[in-house]
Amino acid sequence: MSSDSAIGIHDLSFSTTEFVLPHTALAGHNGVEIGKYHLGIGQRSMSVAAADEDIVTLGATAAEPLIARHGTDRIRTVVFATESSIDQAKSAGVYVHSLLGLPSATRVVELKQACYGATAALQFAIGLVHRDPEQQVLVIASDISKYELDSPGEATQGAAAVAMLVGADPALVRVEGLSGLFTADVMDFWRPNYRESALVDGQESITAYLQAVEGTWKDYTEQGGRPLEEFSAFCYHQPFTKMAHKAHRHLLNTSGYDTDEGDIQRAIGQTTAYNAVVGNSYTASVYLGLAALVDQADDLTGRSIGFLSYGSGCVAEFFAGQVVPGYRDHLRTTEHREAIDRRRTLDYAAYRELHERSFPADGGDHPTPAQSTGPFRLAALRGHKRIYERR
Repeated sequence: MSSDSAIGIHDLSFSTTEFVLPHTALAGHNGVEIGKYHLGIGQRSMSVAAADEDIVTLGATAAEPLIARHGTDRIRTVVFATESSIDQAKSAGVYVHSLLGLPSATRVVELKQACYGATAALQFAIGLVHRDPEQQVLVIASDISKYELDSPGEATQGAAAVAMLVGADPALVRVEGLSGLFTADVMDFWRPNYRESALVDGQESITAYLQAVEGTWKDYTEQGGRPLEEFSAFCYHQPFTKMAHKAHRHLLNTSGYDTDEGDIQRAIGQTTAYNAVVGNSYTASVYLGLAALVDQADDLTGRSIGFLSYGSGCVAEFFAGQVVPGYRDHLRTTEHREAIDRRRTLDYAAYRELHERSFPADGGDHPTPAQSTGPFRLAALRGHKRIYERR
């Protein structure tokens, strides 16, 4: 293996929103059988942001436990990946840098390429650590997925942030140096600047995703990557959890393997637990899958995990990671389950009210109702400035 195989994910933490909408409530409103959601797309509920939550508060909440455990001395870079950006110029990471009290001697940048952004951030972070192994990079993937009410995409909505500390001699997962890459110009999903909700061509997106699976694996193999049978599990981007099933079946089919449902379940089953109840978290989705896997699996020590990151439009990457001995001593399983279980259930009317809420664009003083109970909140929009508070 190349020398950079000793760099990877040293610690990982995720956060989600104050509220949750069960898919039973959505099915009741839409007058459809619950099986359409539970079985058809593999979703059970979706995280819904409170009026005083956004990608900054979610990102800061996800990252705070990493800072508490490891301190800030070695962090010289913050990379914030999102496609729910709150500003066309200023990185959301700068607000997080302030809320967490990080040193001024830090570079902060925001990355965007649909749901692929966090993998770009991880790879850039590895490059920085390779250059200076004493440094650590804080990677934050934070997104709130939003589609128009009563649209086909509505049932896949969700929100979460994953924070990863990337460094040398990682305690969780070593990321291997080889990657399979794929880019194609497709209009399967996009959000013009003048729109709050994305536009999506659902069938085109599934087709493009599957082409990207094939393309990244072909490139990965040509680069001299591991054979398929060496992987114990696969973490796919999950716009909805059934997409991971479709993707893995396609990978097996195009690689000449039989697609036994049991094999697919063994490869991806434990990676879908969090996404099924959180919904689509865009850039955070692949790494939410990793969190679910390591939190549930018996023992993955020394095992290889495949990662398939897909971002509409489209850019995709396949890479491998190896789980480090002793990784279970560093997990945050209890905290992750609490983050999911603490959410308060909304009825459909309350969800709809939150969905339709938006800030006026007049630069006036617009305080937000204190709905959330997490450590950080978006307190107001005042003079076109976002005002955040630490509780």
